[in-house]
Amino acid sequence: MRILITGAGGFVGRALTAQLLAAEPVGEAKDQQLELLLLDHQLGDLPGDPRLAIFEGDLGNPALLERAIAGGVDRVFHLASVPGGAAEAHFEHGLKVNLDATVGLLEALRRKASRPRYVFASTIGVYGVPMPDLIDEQTVPAPSLSYGAHKLVGEILAADYSRRGYIDGVSLRLPGIVARPPQATGMLSAFLSDMLREVARGQRFVCPVARTGVSWWMSRACVVDNLLHAGELPESQLARGRTWLLPVLRASMAEVVAALGSVYGVDAEALVSYRDDPGLRAQFASFPPLRCPDSLAAGFRSDGTVESMVRRALEGLSGRDDVEASWTRASNSC
Repeated sequence: MRILITGAGGFVGRALTAQLLAAEPVGEAKDQQLELLLLDHQLGDLPGDPRLAIFEGDLGNPALLERAIAGGVDRVFHLASVPGGAAEAHFEHGLKVNLDATVGLLEALRRKASRPRYVFASTIGVYGVPMPDLIDEQTVPAPSLSYGAHKLVGEILAADYSRRGYIDGVSLRLPGIVARPPQATGMLSAFLSDMLREVARGQRFVCPVARTGVSWWMSRACVVDNLLHAGELPESQLARGRTWLLPVLRASMAEVVAALGSVYGVDAEALVSYRDDPGLRAQFASFPPLRCPDSLAAGFRSDGTVESMVRRALEGLSGRDDVEASWTRASNSC
């Protein structure tokens, strides 16, 4: 089983790699040797595992991509992107990575003629701002930022290349994933992760949206579970379509703060103050109810409860100081 991960040095990519290396093979995979092909600008410290093949450089470099997939691939997790704020500020760079490199990847896979399962990390940003009063599996996308537009095009391409038999594509519309490392990533939603980390450490935090602001939440562990599930989704489930809206937890800032206090034993209410930024609130804290019965029936899942989301978002961290130490070691790649 040869699996290509683009953006493998990033927040989600590193966790996906670790999970694949740790997983017990099931079904047909029991008889296959695992090889993970990791591609990113920088991959940083990685385990010395013979199952890893490292390709550092630009995804848009055809020669690098051809080397990565020279022996063929069975599965692709396409995570690499220039995120929302950065794509908006640097239009040409966002276009090059989010669209041109995606087309280049799809074309390289088409030429290999092996029809791999292709899991594309899309975004809830395809729905734009403001969102409708309800998001469900029939809601028509209307992106209001370049990043959302790029990802919507990526979904359409994944479906079209699948229709033609070049790939076996599945696109997942991901919400904001927490808790990201405290580094400059170009993500306007970074304050959601910052709040989790800082309050868990017992530090004061100024939340830039009102306590009543409501977001959609998902831990990194949960999104990895959903990506892996998409990689195994049977063809019979794809008759309804190639793009899936993930179940999420919908919770207010105040509810998440209360959960942090409960899980980490801190006086979270006293640690957090609020200074409402209408622009950030409109984009990241005015989320409507979300309904996706098809996705639930297909086996996609949320974290379950706000407390569980908080634990999973910061899992493996036994104390307040460990929270900071762990994330400063994380990569800030795509």
